[in-house]
Formats: sequence, structure tokens, C-alpha cells
Amino acid sequence: MELKVKLLSPRLGQEIPLPRYATDGAAAMDLCACIDEPCTLSPGGRALLPTGIAIALPDASYVALIYARSGLSVKHGVCLSNSVGVIDSDYRGEIRVGLVNLGEEPYTIHSGDRIAQLLIAPVIRPEVTFVEELDETARGAGGFGSTGR
Repeated sequence: MELKVKLLSPRLGQEIPLPRYATDGAAAMDLCACIDEPCTLSPGGRALLPTGIAIALPDASYVALIYARSGLSVKHGVCLSNSVGVIDSDYRGEIRVGLVNLGEEPYTIHSGDRIAQLLIAPVIRPEVTFVEELDETARGAGGFGSTGR
């Protein structure tokens, strides 16, 4: 599969790293902030940060998913504001990353900082059938905590 990436800023590949896999075993590539000045997130604060790239997925059998970077989340409480970002195959605009600071201290993001991960995944679009009843299972409708600790 080929992922076409359009660079929207001349700073990419120069002072801002291009999207890349950090290791040979990495499932997702790092995305960096493409901002003109540092952005400080106060505790509880949110921001939508540009990455300076747009992508073209080949067709609707693929989706691009944006995930938080575990280091930012665990060490600083900086997470994605929408948990997981979904980029549909027909979107061609700039990828932007919504961040929220769930930590107790302000956190400053600088241009070129790695702020998220981009994962490309296959999509299954099932045919939806509306029914009166669903088949039974041992769990049934048991929800939160119903299977124990």
C-alpha cells in the first residue's frame, strides 16, 4: 500500500521532522507539531495543532487513525482531546491534532515536537441488517464490571 503525503510547509524535512516510523517494529509513525510559536497547554487546556501534512489514502478500505503518544500521556497527562482521531479515506485537508492537558502542570509544545502517532488500518464496512432479536450468549447484556475484576 502506498500512502501519499503532501507537505504543506517548507519547514517539514528541515527544522520539523517528516512523519516517520521511529523503529523497524513501530506500528505507527510519529507526527510533529508544525507551529509558528510554542503552545502552552494549561491544566485542563485544549489546543488544535497543525502537523503541516495532508494524506491520500488509496480508497475506503483504509482509515488513518491518530493516537496519543504514550510518553506524553503518562509523563505529562497530555492526551488527544477526542481519544482517537479518525481520518476518512476521502479527507484531503491538513491533519490537525487535538490535545488536552489532563496533568496538573502547564505543558509547552514547540514546533517539531512529536505530538501524536498516525496508524493506517484496514476497514471492514459490513452490510447492516436490522433485526428484532440478537442471538444469545453466556454474557448476554452484562455490561461494565459484569465479568469481574
